[in-house]
Amino acid sequence: MFSKVLCFVAITTVVVAQDHGHAFSSNHISRHDGHHEAVHGHHGHIDYFTHPKYEFDYKVEDHHTGDQKSQHEHRDGGAVKGSYSLHQPDGSVRHVDYYADDHSGFRADVKYSTHHLHHHY
Repeated sequence: MFSKVLCFVAITTVVVAQDHGHAFSSNHISRHDGHHEAVHGHHGHIDYFTHPKYEFDYKVEDHHTGDQKSQHEHRDGGAVKGSYSLHQPDGSVRHVDYYADDHSGFRADVKYSTHHLHHHY
């Protein structure tokens, strides 16, 4: 999953930079490799486990196309915490805070905000 997100961010960055020279995008990834631990697997095989830990964020702002979004995620072991926001076509902004772990599963808090539009007639 992490590699798919990284690939998406890289492709989005290149496409936005090529098509719309005035667009802005950024990303940051930090991996924290832990020590491998032996775990007994099935039928006498030994598997290895490394404590997963990473953090990433990205942001895209293209005022020409209206594409504006950002995401931040942090994982430490089985716990994942993150948030993302995006500007929707109707002008509202969707903001999602999410959390997942092995004990309570996945939870997300979704909020929408709207901007006041002024019409001049």
